[in-house]
Amino acid sequence: MKHPINEIFYSIQGEGYWTGIPAVFIRFAGCNLRCSFCDTDFSLNYKLDSKNILNRIKKYPSDDIVITGGEPSLHDINNLIDALHHENKFVQVETNGYNYQNIRNADWITFSPKDNDLKIIHYADELKIIYTGQDLTFWEGNLYSHNYLQPCEMHGKMNIKQTINYIKKNPTWRLSLQCQKLIKIK
Repeated sequence: MKHPINEIFYSIQGEGYWTGIPAVFIRFAGCNLRCSFCDTDFSLNYKLDSKNILNRIKKYPSDDIVITGGEPSLHDINNLIDALHHENKFVQVETNGYNYQNIRNADWITFSPKDNDLKIIHYADELKIIYTGQDLTFWEGNLYSHNYLQPCEMHGKMNIKQTINYIKKNPTWRLSLQCQKLIKIK
């Protein structure tokens, strides 16, 4: 099976629980949402099978793999996850949650919903919400082991102060910054 890939690259994780660790990113093409604040190019660049993906990531020294997008759960990624596990890789998947049932066997799931109209992923490890000032009452009763608010960047500005003020009033949340943007790396 060939996977629709936008890019594969090596960097550090810039967001959420794993911030600061070196990781190989496998960015899938395509997304079921078109969020106004999205900064990701998820157009198709390659169609690669698991073997070709493994060959591309072997040149990097990290055993941490982040499958992201676009939205990776739009595709059957379980054979890729299994192949990565066979190579002793730690596999994180970042998903908006719309097709979460398509993700099995990942070592870590970051659930980053974009609205409150979804089913809750009960087995996610981390909740990361892009904070635009929206009402988060819905999520207060559905918190995970690790709960992050990430300031939204629109038109070159981030609402960092607004996000920090919300977290200070609601200390069940932690701040997630897009460190890759702050230090200007991919």
